[in-house]
Amino acid sequence: MTIKHLIPVFVSALTLLACQSNTNEHMSTLNLTQEWDKTFPKSELVNHCKVTFHNRYGIELAADMYVPKNSEGKLPAIAVSGPFGAVKEQSSGLYAQHMAERGFLTIAFDPSFTGESGGEPRRMASPDINTEDFLAAVDFLSNCDLVDPERIGIIGICGFGGMAVNAAALDPRIKATVASTMYDMSKVNVEGYFASEDTPAQRQEKRRALAAQRTKDYASGTYERAGGVIDPLPEDAPWFVKDYHAYYKTPRGYHVRSGNSNDGWNVIGCQSFLNQPLLAWAGEIEAPVLLIHGEKAHSRYFSEYAFERMTGKHVVGESAKEGNKELLIIPGASHVDLYDDVAGVIPYDKIEDFFKGNLK
Repeated sequence: MTIKHLIPVFVSALTLLACQSNTNEHMSTLNLTQEWDKTFPKSELVNHCKVTFHNRYGIELAADMYVPKNSEGKLPAIAVSGPFGAVKEQSSGLYAQHMAERGFLTIAFDPSFTGESGGEPRRMASPDINTEDFLAAVDFLSNCDLVDPERIGIIGICGFGGMAVNAAALDPRIKATVASTMYDMSKVNVEGYFASEDTPAQRQEKRRALAAQRTKDYASGTYERAGGVIDPLPEDAPWFVKDYHAYYKTPRGYHVRSGNSNDGWNVIGCQSFLNQPLLAWAGEIEAPVLLIHGEKAHSRYFSEYAFERMTGKHVVGESAKEGNKELLIIPGASHVDLYDDVAGVIPYDKIEDFFKGNLK
């Protein structure tokens, strides 16, 4: 191997040392895959390495770091996570790599209890802990020698779009936030899709079912799984379920560690979303927020709701801007079209301009 070929390896090693040595006083306890096992090809424009960090609950999180080659000085940084039930080898890693190509140091992390990250039992979710995961990523980036701690942003995809907005409401270190094809996991658990289960009696029925499941799980010593994306796909499945299947259950997006690709969350995994609203304080976010959604997405109303929570402005099916809050509707795009590059509609140029304009 020549000196020329050794340079990327050396730079990647320096990146790992620069950002891990001053944040982890202990050796990682996680078993991290070293081979490239993403659902997208590796870019030759960035250096890649694995890093770990911990949240305030002591859970160790695993992340892929992407650093633009030939970069100099302290860089603006972006932490990325989501979709809900996915892993960093899927959409979040793709977004992170694209943004690194555009000059940002990025990390795509697995949330607590999922993927390569720590936390037991597996496949649990929490509006608090998963919001904390974003804040922990900001802790890590703020202490990375390659990062300017005054220029840190976050991207949340699907269900982690709601967590990202909640994180932005809690942590002023986050200077800019993007939520792409966002789900509000509190809203969908409380109301069902399109408010189809939005009565006290229906919510009480859910509470009873979850309470009974907890008793059953405790007695058995295991946690029953809810199942991931349905497979095989019934002919009469809703179109958005077909959209999910086309991603998670095909070579396009399948990953062995993804709950959505496999057996899903624990049945009781989302219980706390029933009485812990994620967007309660979205109206007090001072930093810029960009919400991106597909016009044809079944979930578009979540971003419209978030925009209204932040601005007081009610819009349906159209782009809007109010102060430093923006809702961008992508014509003709579905929910899953914003997961990867198959449809070619993810507005990377817009995301780049948003972060460059606000992380300065």
